[in-house]
Amino acid sequence: MLQPYTSLPERVWYYAFRVLCGLILLFLIMPIIVIIPLSFNSDSFLMYPMSGFSLRWYEEFFGSEVWRTALKNSMIISPLATVVAVVLGTLASIGLVRANFPGKALLVSILIAPMVVPVVIVGVAVYLFFSPLGLTGSYTGLVLAHAVLGVPFVVITVTATLQGFDYNLVRAAASLGANPVTTFFKVTLPLVAPGVVSGALFAFATSFDEVVVTLFLASPEQSTLPRQMFSGIRDNISPTIAAVATVLIVLATLMLLVLERMRRNNERLRTAKPE
Repeated sequence: MLQPYTSLPERVWYYAFRVLCGLILLFLIMPIIVIIPLSFNSDSFLMYPMSGFSLRWYEEFFGSEVWRTALKNSMIISPLATVVAVVLGTLASIGLVRANFPGKALLVSILIAPMVVPVVIVGVAVYLFFSPLGLTGSYTGLVLAHAVLGVPFVVITVTATLQGFDYNLVRAAASLGANPVTTFFKVTLPLVAPGVVSGALFAFATSFDEVVVTLFLASPEQSTLPRQMFSGIRDNISPTIAAVATVLIVLATLMLLVLERMRRNNERLRTAKPE
């Protein structure tokens, strides 16, 4: 069995490369790490060194009516936007993979455009489109706008999953008398479920962190958590912002762990050999 390294220079490079990658990773995540201890600071300012340990900012976050309202709005808008994005993105992916028609590449570009177009432009465009329809300042408008931002992630992940899909299974289900709806829920959806769930998590994270589009569309009563954080930073930098940021960091980390677990399970199923 060949070893990954045999000579002294190769061993030095082997470990030096990993140390270098670790230092680069530490440099990238350091701005995130330094904010976490500040959320437990007893002082009223975001500063080091910390004078003491306190949970007062978490108490203010969960005890404040303003923050609770913002959290409630985010927990209403983000799941609904995720459901809309998953339904539209999954159906669009299946249609794009199975069909060949003129302008297909253009249609794909339009579907993923919200991912690459600056979000300010998306916010202005959505506001100008929704305003005559009376959707500004409404939960419906916010859900639809956030869904637009989440659809590209669903389209990309589901399309990637469908690349290895065996359509003979669909034909077999049809030959056994299953209608298209039954075939979709019993055959297609379970096989593409990893891509659907991955896209749903990305869509939820995108909606939960969105602030620019929300600034264009939401009324003061519909302030989401990121928008309330933006307002707090603009008016008065309070350590409560650090507590909220820590909660969001933990939420994002949990979602990444779920994605990694799903990826490993999917790889294990693909590489498993039948007995």
